[in-house]
Amino acid sequence: MNILVTLNENYLPPLKVLINSLVQNNPEEEFSIYLLHSTISEEKLSGLHHYIEEKGHHFFPVRIPPDLFKDAPVLRHYTSEMYYRLTAHLFLPAHLDRILYLDPDIVCINPAAAFYYTDFEGHFFIACEHEHSAKKARLINKMRLRTPNAKGYFNTGVLLMNLELIRQHVKVEDIFQFIEENKLKLLLPDQDVFNALFWNKIKPAESYRYNYDARFFERAALIKKQDIESIKKHTVFIHYCGKDKPWHPNYKYALGTFYQKYCE
Repeated sequence: MNILVTLNENYLPPLKVLINSLVQNNPEEEFSIYLLHSTISEEKLSGLHHYIEEKGHHFFPVRIPPDLFKDAPVLRHYTSEMYYRLTAHLFLPAHLDRILYLDPDIVCINPAAAFYYTDFEGHFFIACEHEHSAKKARLINKMRLRTPNAKGYFNTGVLLMNLELIRQHVKVEDIFQFIEENKLKLLLPDQDVFNALFWNKIKPAESYRYNYDARFFERAALIKKQDIESIKKHTVFIHYCGKDKPWHPNYKYALGTFYQKYCE
């Protein structure tokens, strides 16, 4: 199973938690972890390599030119590495036909194979919309990104990527051009670019199973829509969206317990 991550040194500790959760809940899988980065030291990479190989899996760091997205906007807690997933097909080995991109603020709590081997049905990506947060802004996003026929506004934290089709059809020049022409309008930068350019090339997946926003659980529990047991049984990926992270002191959301389970 091919896994893609794009990050800087600050996200190496949660990345290890993500990897540990993948390994523990997918014992039959052999993982190849591809890390796209620009600034991580050789010492840190060596430590991560050892961590992954000690668990019986494979690690492939890929250094990206740091000026690749030098003119792209970076806002709040986002970093330029967030854009690398959009051009990953340029840097990944040609023999890879699919890869699963995961944000480092995610844990896997159930087997991921069913999602990983989903039929693309001709789409470039499979992704989830966080309906509880995106629904209210759906019309605004369609107007803002000029995508009136889009099926939704998709979160880029979990992306199953059809590399074969992406290599054939995605032009990196179009990505750079869109960023240049819209840099003052981008609110969630890489996510806006993704939704604007690929709105009709995304196959929707169920967010409550494959990209569960940890912030939503309290509201869902309050209206008795979900409980911890249903999360344990049905959810594959928990995503700790937003600026509050489960590795921060006094993290307030209940699903932080799943993150702590995989800390070593």
